[in-house]
Amino acid sequence: MLRYAPAAMMLAAGTALVNPALAETELTMYYPIAVGGPLTQVVDGIVAEFEEANPDITVNAIYAGNYDDTRIKALSALNSGEPAQLAVMFSIDAYDLIEQDLIVPFDDVTDDAAWLDSFYPALMANGQIEGKTWGVPFQRSTIVAYYNKDMFRAAGLDPEKAPTTWDEMVEMGKALTTDDHHGLMIPSTGYPYWMFQALAIQNGKEVMSNDGLTTYFDDPAVVETLEFWKSLSVEHGIMPEGTVEWGTLRQAFLEGKTAMMWHSTGNLTAVKNNAQFDFGVAMLPANERLGSPTGGGNFYLFKDSTDEEKAAALKLIQFMTSPEKAAEWSIATGYMGVSPAAYETDALQAYTAEFPPALVARDQLEHAVAEFSTFETARVREGLNNAIQAALTGTKSPAEALAEAQAAAERLLSAYQ
Repeated sequence: MLRYAPAAMMLAAGTALVNPALAETELTMYYPIAVGGPLTQVVDGIVAEFEEANPDITVNAIYAGNYDDTRIKALSALNSGEPAQLAVMFSIDAYDLIEQDLIVPFDDVTDDAAWLDSFYPALMANGQIEGKTWGVPFQRSTIVAYYNKDMFRAAGLDPEKAPTTWDEMVEMGKALTTDDHHGLMIPSTGYPYWMFQALAIQNGKEVMSNDGLTTYFDDPAVVETLEFWKSLSVEHGIMPEGTVEWGTLRQAFLEGKTAMMWHSTGNLTAVKNNAQFDFGVAMLPANERLGSPTGGGNFYLFKDSTDEEKAAALKLIQFMTSPEKAAEWSIATGYMGVSPAAYETDALQAYTAEFPPALVARDQLEHAVAEFSTFETARVREGLNNAIQAALTGTKSPAEALAEAQAAAERLLSAYQ
């Protein structure tokens, strides 16, 4: 037997060399790249830092397009048996993901209540359902108003004062509109429901209940909201008639085709890096009240993964949402730091002191509400998007379009009530 000891020792040594690779946890993370900035490089950099600090975990980040593309691709992969442990998807996808039994609540994976309590409550609103935390914020935003200060000066307006009310927005928009550019552009493709929800909130009305079961599309205040949006072009002439493209609006602003635009704060760094003019950023204006929905993506943990994979995925999420990484992410992109602690880091304190517009989206959280989300979210949202575009293009009246969207939503949600 002693004759075979060296062979046994060699086998043991060989096994020791092989085991680390076998024991390594591999994660697949689906990630949306939907708006401005070199986001893939930023995420790759954070992931590389994580892998360096955690050599037993590898992360395969799959960049899947916009939020809808990401949801479709991630769910397709899961349905076909391909492994995926986590994703950043729309914060408003939570109801559908729960209904399809695809995700687990973070409360089942960690008892770190201090971590779950560390995020801004307004950013947690879409992810907390029936007492459980299903989504954790990362790529989060509010809608902000960008404006060209040089155009304000040329129109005789104070470049340090963006409109604070709808009436001021219309009045300033008229002063800013010329043969060469419009006073205002609000995008009505891509995410029209998001902009519409902001307008409705400002007009004093929510478009949905907080339990995912009821919509208020045909409420008089909501109809009045869509009438106002349409009036910006057909009556006041400060916005192009028809639809305004989400995907090209930032470039239109940079090219001087509009003096003001509403867009995600996720475009802030790209505007800062590319604007050849003096620009400002402001909270959205009020009518009955100030307000914007939150927006963007949450981290989710997929149910069909091992305990080891869930633990590794949680570790990655905690790393990426740490104050230091959230600050780094905010500076690189314009998205918000997702916790008050992120804004207390030296990096973000120095950055916001030098560039105060980086605080606008965060400060607007005081007036923010959860982004539009219901059961059957994608289909209900599509009905609302179609109604908005039908009204803006003149194929239906606002009242008619919203009544149809409300009837469709009631049919889709009746099974859940």
